Amino acid sequence: MNHYTKKRLLILASKLGYQTRGFAEAAEKLGIEVLFGTDRCHQLENPWGDEALALHFERPREAAEEIARVLRGSPPDAILALGDRATPTAAYAAQAFGIPVNSPAAVEACRNKLRQRQILSAAGVAVPEFFSFSTAHELSQVLPRVKFPCVVKPLTLAASQGVVRANNPQEFEQAVERIRTLLTSPEIQILCEPVLDHLLVEEYIPGREVAIEGLLVGGRLRVLAIFDKPDPLEGPYFEETIYVTPSRLPTEARSALIDFAARTMRALGLTTGPLHAEFRVNEEGPWVLEAAPRPIGGLCSRALRFGAERISLEELLVRHVLRLGGSDLEREESASGVMMIPVPRSGIFDGVEGIEEAEKITGVDEIRITGRLRDYVAAWPEGASYLGFIFARAKSPEEVENALRAAHAKLQFKFSPRLPVEHPVTGRMGS
Repeated sequence: MNHYTKKRLLILASKLGYQTRGFAEAAEKLGIEVLFGTDRCHQLENPWGDEALALHFERPREAAEEIARVLRGSPPDAILALGDRATPTAAYAAQAFGIPVNSPAAVEACRNKLRQRQILSAAGVAVPEFFSFSTAHELSQVLPRVKFPCVVKPLTLAASQGVVRANNPQEFEQAVERIRTLLTSPEIQILCEPVLDHLLVEEYIPGREVAIEGLLVGGRLRVLAIFDKPDPLEGPYFEETIYVTPSRLPTEARSALIDFAARTMRALGLTTGPLHAEFRVNEEGPWVLEAAPRPIGGLCSRALRFGAERISLEELLVRHVLRLGGSDLEREESASGVMMIPVPRSGIFDGVEGIEEAEKITGVDEIRITGRLRDYVAAWPEGASYLGFIFARAKSPEEVENALRAAHAKLQFKFSPRLPVEHPVTGRMGS
């Protein structure tokens, strides 16, 4: 394999965790110099030997100006954003350096669920009926506009955090109060996310849920994988669990979905780089849930391998953004999948049993527990972090799904309650 030198890659991420490490390792394998930028505000560990730029992703223009100032004498050849928060900063910074990029306006629109809905609706792309309201409004003024069943969600959070289905007025009021409490918590307030004082209400769309992992090249969508989500995801909360590829949708439905996804990207003005998008598919066809100009999150990318060398998604994307060649490889032929291990209940994570038995299940490749012992973990809808990941490969999607479910059934997670403590800044008692 050829190694490339004198190329510099800037990776922007909210934290230097396992996903960031995967991209850094892929870049270093190719002889690429890696730089990091993060919005974590405390002293960082430096596991790769480079100091990360301290940035404020909630102010993307200012963050991009800081990147341009610090790296003016030695600009990066490419920028990759991991996670939704970093994508606008990456767009503005790439624009400053003359790197091919999606327009910052298009990227910022994707960060706001309401704005994304408005753009797609105006373009005639199938989206749920929707409206937004201020959390300061009396619900008696809001309820006449609600059609049940509906889904209530914040405008900017990711990973289905704060997303709740309501089937009647009582459930709607309970959902709104629960989301309000989440959005005013110190853990969310410290993120300085915009529009935390507004919620989005959408028509609930029944059907199968799928995800597309793609790459935009010159405005054209290249589909890297279509993932089925075999769990029903009907609410009241929407934590994701199993992803399996290739999709078991009929050929005609897959083709319609790909055409619809390409139309969605054109409507949003996205033209280049990684793409992760979520859809519902029912008898009326595909519907957009959301689209983001970034790779799939967490460790889920490990479910994808490409070419005879079975390179990772991270390496494929690094090759693409740095124009190194070898980014046109197709996904391996075998079926593969990942289970994002959900949090069964909130509490202090005390450990897990049964890993050895789970790893013996035919088809299981790896089990990675990413939850940290003695840390508090929150279940959905307040939560947004999984306990770990199970990976499987087999001849068919059915075998992959069965292996993931069988392995998960072997795992027993232990929790203890968290005692109430006073927050050092707000003085509020929490648990």
